[in-house]
Amino acid sequence: MTLLKLASRRTFASLRRHRNYRLFFYGQLTSVAGTWMQNIAMAWLVLGLAPHSRGLAVGLLAACRFGPFTVLGLFSGVVTDRFDNRRVVIATQSVQMVFSAVLAAITLLGHVQLWEVYAIAVLTGSALVFDAPSRQNLTFQMVGRDELPNAIALNSSLFNTARIFGPALAGVLIAAVGSGWCFAINTASYLAVLGGLLAMRVSELYPLLDRRRPTMWRGTREGVAYALRNRTVLVTIVMTAVFSAVGFNFNILLPLLAKTTLAAGPRTFGVISACFGAGALVGALSAAAVSRTTWRVLLVGATGFGICELLIAPVHSIVLAGALLFVCGIFFTSYTANSNAAIQLASPDHIRGRVLGLYYYAWNGLAPLGALIVGWMCDRGGTELAFAVGGVSVIATTVLGALAIKPPKRFTPRRIPAEAAEQIAA
Repeated sequence: MTLLKLASRRTFASLRRHRNYRLFFYGQLTSVAGTWMQNIAMAWLVLGLAPHSRGLAVGLLAACRFGPFTVLGLFSGVVTDRFDNRRVVIATQSVQMVFSAVLAAITLLGHVQLWEVYAIAVLTGSALVFDAPSRQNLTFQMVGRDELPNAIALNSSLFNTARIFGPALAGVLIAAVGSGWCFAINTASYLAVLGGLLAMRVSELYPLLDRRRPTMWRGTREGVAYALRNRTVLVTIVMTAVFSAVGFNFNILLPLLAKTTLAAGPRTFGVISACFGAGALVGALSAAAVSRTTWRVLLVGATGFGICELLIAPVHSIVLAGALLFVCGIFFTSYTANSNAAIQLASPDHIRGRVLGLYYYAWNGLAPLGALIVGWMCDRGGTELAFAVGGVSVIATTVLGALAIKPPKRFTPRRIPAEAAEQIAA
């Protein structure tokens, strides 16, 4: 019982100690649940609107959502380092709320067309390009360096809590009243996160030391140069880029797994998505309880995820698919929470936004190409082929990543001078 109490205190340390983070956390919990509902509803809407090649159609939706990262992602970190992170997040969340409202209106009125869904996906993705790194840097300002791993893991827990309830509720709503109401609920959910951001006490935010105002081109070059010099950052970003392009395309694979491979409807789609989210939540809470970042956990998480994909590939049972996706979610969050904390702790304050921009570029910059490839594989060989290729790619990349870096025992959560940041990988 004593160990459980200590683990519980470590798990929710950032929530207990920081009012600003509490406001952010609970606002995001509501908003991200709405976002997951919208993502599920958009994918199902596209499946209904596309007359042929459904795999390619869903792949094109993902390409539209993440295409802006390919075009703008390298520059987003400069915006994060140059402007006030809280104000940037308020602006990007407001823009996303407006586009969600437009999508809800045209869908509920019965006039929605496929090209309109794609266009709104592009516009929403453009706002998300600048939202993601600024939101992560704002997390650092809310809790400080010592509790950053804990806060990142808690962010993953709220994201995956929403991943459980959002898809499950979306599946029920789509079957009962259609996709339009999912978009309407998502629009309203943005009010929670905007209210939390506006209610923050700016004076309680941790200052970012030695902050500069980089220009777009020079700032981008400085960020890339730092990533190339720092082995921790470089290996993490390269691994993430390969994983996201081939292995982590679940926004394409899960709707096709439900509709085509399992021959089921939107409720099953919601359930299997929630199973993955439940596993990811367990992984996130475990990472928050540990409150430190290690290469061992990062590599084990990546390897376990790849193995789970290989096991899912031949499955045609809903129950077995859900169970494997649950385990897959645990390994997924073990990798993502550790990789996120790793590159932030390896980066000094004045350049962290640009490093985060590169990290999210690795996650999403190759996603349009990867989405089209995965969608094509699903049309040619079903989800069986796509899961198998993804699993092999993840495992092979993890092995190469382990060989490329000598893993330290942990990433020490203390200030690391820019000239000493490379030593974190030694």
